[in-house]
Amino acid sequence: MTHPPTARTAPEKARTQPSVPVPAPGPDRRTPLPRATDRLRAAATTEPGRLRVIGAVLALIVVAFGGVTALEVQDRAGSANDVVEHSQPLSSHAADIFRSLAAADAAVTEGFLAGRQEPAGTRKEYDEAIGNTYKWLQAAASDTSASQESRARITELYEKLPEYVRLVERARDNNRQGFPLGGAYLRYANEKMTEGLLPAAESLYVSETERLGRDRDDARTWPFLSIGLGLVTLGALYWAQRRDYRRTNRVFNRGLLVATAASTVVLLWLAVGHTMARSGLRDADVHGQRSLDVLNSARIDSLKARANENLALVARGSVLTPEGEDKYESGFTTEMEELGRQLAKAEKLAEDSRGKGPVNRALNATEEWRRSHTAARESEKRGDYTDAREKIGRSKTSSYKRVGDELEAARVHERDQFRAAAESGRGALSLLPFGAVLLALLGAGAVIAGVNRRVSEYR
Repeated sequence: MTHPPTARTAPEKARTQPSVPVPAPGPDRRTPLPRATDRLRAAATTEPGRLRVIGAVLALIVVAFGGVTALEVQDRAGSANDVVEHSQPLSSHAADIFRSLAAADAAVTEGFLAGRQEPAGTRKEYDEAIGNTYKWLQAAASDTSASQESRARITELYEKLPEYVRLVERARDNNRQGFPLGGAYLRYANEKMTEGLLPAAESLYVSETERLGRDRDDARTWPFLSIGLGLVTLGALYWAQRRDYRRTNRVFNRGLLVATAASTVVLLWLAVGHTMARSGLRDADVHGQRSLDVLNSARIDSLKARANENLALVARGSVLTPEGEDKYESGFTTEMEELGRQLAKAEKLAEDSRGKGPVNRALNATEEWRRSHTAARESEKRGDYTDAREKIGRSKTSSYKRVGDELEAARVHERDQFRAAAESGRGALSLLPFGAVLLALLGAGAVIAGVNRRVSEYR
């Protein structure tokens, strides 16, 4: 007899069902940053771990201080170098171009006073002035740091100068043949000079002088980021040493002490060096460049006045202003008044006898020149043209020449003053970038050594 199968109980069924395998834990697939964060958090729970974190942060701050200091000082040093090597020389070249053009115009008018035969000395002065103009133009054009505006002015001068030279040669040819047309060409050449060449040269000079001022101001700008980061570095090092003292009762940690000394040296070097650089560049401006600006203007005024004085005698009142006055006599009066004002400024700016002496002598020669011109005008009004021409000719070798010679002596002195002060300012920053990096690396190494010494005590 067959028995029916009996039903299994629930526990028996559970025991006979296959079990689901549990996967073994696999590798950590998180990105490196979270894993590093976890390790850092775990390390920071112990004192050795915290010391290592503090040491790493301090070393990073010290290195950052040195690097930022080097970059900021290098930028200031670059601007100071531009002042000495680029912007000031280019400004000086522009002033030389301005003076050479005015000297050429004054020289060519001198030749017409002598009559149909131009003196060899006067012709030589003119040729030298034109040659110097081309020389200084070439020097200015070769400076790759010149601005687009300056290059445009240099190109304009290169284009207009040959036109002026051609007009002068036509004036001379006609004058040698005794044609009155020579005087007309001379006046036309003078217009080209006063309305075209001299304004372009003045614009070039103003542009480069403004650039010199910008470079000087950039070099004198305080490195606030470096100073701020230096104070933060010293504060962090002080906090770390105070923490170490409170936990270990040890007054000094040699590594942190060395890092503090290195950072202090960098900060003091930065403050003192930049202060000296600012002082030198300020002296270069106040006692050099400002005087040079005034002296350059005075010399150009004297050259313009001489050209107008000569043209007034050549034209004999045939060229009038809209007000009905003699154009060239009026121009002479205006330029002489401006010359007097510039010389008075130069006397106030001069800081020593080597600067004041030439300016005072130039003032005396200017007054003598005025008296000579007044006497020549009186002779001309009486109709004695020959006597007037002789009096003006004598002033060339006496009062007028002394004005030019004394202004040049003062200019050379002030230029030397400028360069000495500017080079002093540049020199104050020359070694600081390298020193900042070297001391920062020394400080960072000292931080790590000092912290490792404390960590080793926990082993």
